[in-house]
Amino acid sequence: MYPAELVKPMREDLASAGFQELYTAADVESAIKQEGTTLVVVNSVCGCAAANARPAAKMSLMHAKTPDHLITVFAGVDTEAVDAARNLMIPFPPSSPSMALFKDGELVHMIERHHIEGRPAEMIAENLTSAYDEYC
Repeated sequence: MYPAELVKPMREDLASAGFQELYTAADVESAIKQEGTTLVVVNSVCGCAAANARPAAKMSLMHAKTPDHLITVFAGVDTEAVDAARNLMIPFPPSSPSMALFKDGELVHMIERHHIEGRPAEMIAENLTSAYDEYC
């Protein structure tokens, strides 16, 4: 478990962009299963989250089409919420950071850590906006 003071700025990075932080399994399941599209970002303390994942998620929101709902859970901190989100991302193995787009509770698009590491935020944002064009 990471100390709260360490993850606070990392949490705020997404929260300030409109992502709702979730902490319980019930909240995650309810948020993901609601009607419409939901982007879930599994946040992380790793460098690729700071340099690639969080900036990409925020950039993607400047697109004409965006998800109806934005949520985030924090790996290594919000264990219950992260486990619930990952259970809904099966068959993809757990990875953080990662991003998933759900439509009416069904997983329709997944970006795993290996799609994030070593790729510029702009490329990841483009991947997301292509999914938004298709599903949002």
